[in-house]
Amino acid sequence: MLLIAGMAMLIAGLVLLAVARGILPYYENGLHGLLLIIFAMQIITLGKTPFGDWKRSTGVFAIGIALASLGMVTCFIPLANPFSRLLLILCFGPGNILLLLKMCFATDKLRTWLKYGGIFQHLIFSSFLVYGFAILIALMIWKQDLFSLPVTATLLLAFGASIFYLAIVLGIIYGAYPEAGNPIEGGLRLSTEQNFLLLMGVFMVLLGGLLIPVNLGLLPFSGSAQLGLLMVMFAVQMLAAGNTPIGAFRRSRLMIFFGLVFAGLGIVSCLVPGILVSALTLLVGVLNILGGLITLGKICLPRLKNPPPAQTPPILKKLFAVQLILNGLAITFGTSMLVAHLIPGLLIGLILAANGCVLLYLLRILIIVDGMSRQAAFAK
Repeated sequence: MLLIAGMAMLIAGLVLLAVARGILPYYENGLHGLLLIIFAMQIITLGKTPFGDWKRSTGVFAIGIALASLGMVTCFIPLANPFSRLLLILCFGPGNILLLLKMCFATDKLRTWLKYGGIFQHLIFSSFLVYGFAILIALMIWKQDLFSLPVTATLLLAFGASIFYLAIVLGIIYGAYPEAGNPIEGGLRLSTEQNFLLLMGVFMVLLGGLLIPVNLGLLPFSGSAQLGLLMVMFAVQMLAAGNTPIGAFRRSRLMIFFGLVFAGLGIVSCLVPGILVSALTLLVGVLNILGGLITLGKICLPRLKNPPPAQTPPILKKLFAVQLILNGLAITFGTSMLVAHLIPGLLIGLILAANGCVLLYLLRILIIVDGMSRQAAFAK
């Protein structure tokens, strides 16, 4: 999450430098929505909120989903959204002031880190940098003419660099103390893959639902930000779990490289309208078709060679049916992106909304299967 956030700030700084020279356009909603989604991802996957660490309860989860939904709508719809700006001011300003005070006065943070020394000195310095720049960013969002555009861009670049610095330090610490990076447990226990499945389901439902009034001419829409956000969500899954649109892979350095490339392309598309639409449309379309075909092959070929027993549990039959539908919808959506006007816009919205609903139903089935597996293991 910190790598994505740092990259977003660095790219935003570079884009604003180009904007100041009249080279590029800039889509502010794209950056605001993306930042809200990054905050939401931290809440959902790690229990880390802008105001501190909380247990991953149903309420905290609901806040994360609501924040992610608002971020998605902010990205998709190019209209002024004062509520998004207010939330970002609260997250960057009061939130980071509170985190800074907690770090200074909590017994297990600053005082303990000073005793440890070594890499923890870098943790102290990088944390102060990130908190300080975040508070300054809140002031810049609140009063947009506080600094000139080149100065604002320079501060964003410095903020992005400090986030990368903190991410590297935390990576070293989590490597030495793995338990420090564990999510805050609570009433909800979803795996990393299930968390992102939930987010992708919400993304598809919202996108499909919004495309209906968009195609009726009732709302404006940013196709560039939509593609960019989808690429960022692909990137986060690749970086966090090694999951790609065409299958799961080991989290190697090559996978991390591709994840960062996807993130960079997505962030640029969110911030600069129209610049990568053609390339990303082709890429997302091909990935959806390949992913659907590869997954269908993986689940269908073994069943053809070795038919399942007649007494297969109903839940596994549902799982197979859902996977068939899901990958069929993915292939249909990918084809519609590659062949313009093949499917009417209204129907594409319905397909995406159906895709999201099926993803959420798949998540429900996976949770049930996991529960059955835990009960069987406990019984043994």
